[in-house]
Amino acid sequence: MLTIAIVVVHVIVALLLVLLVLLHSGRGGGLSDMFGGGIGASAAGSTVMERNLDRITVAVAVVFAFTTVILALRLQ
Repeated sequence: MLTIAIVVVHVIVALLLVLLVLLHSGRGGGLSDMFGGGIGASAAGSTVMERNLDRITVAVAVVFAFTTVILALRLQ
């Protein structure tokens, strides 16, 4: 039962991670431009929105890595 819960969390986090990566602006802008991320943004992405998006993406990536390790250990 616990493994099923971890798999569900893992899938949700994986989809959220894909969405967050797509929201980052690339060289020519990204989906974040649609939400105002491109207004006044420098090349370094120094806007508050970009920094918060970076922090959230890193946190979700850490959760993804954690659930990956837990699943690998449980499914041995």
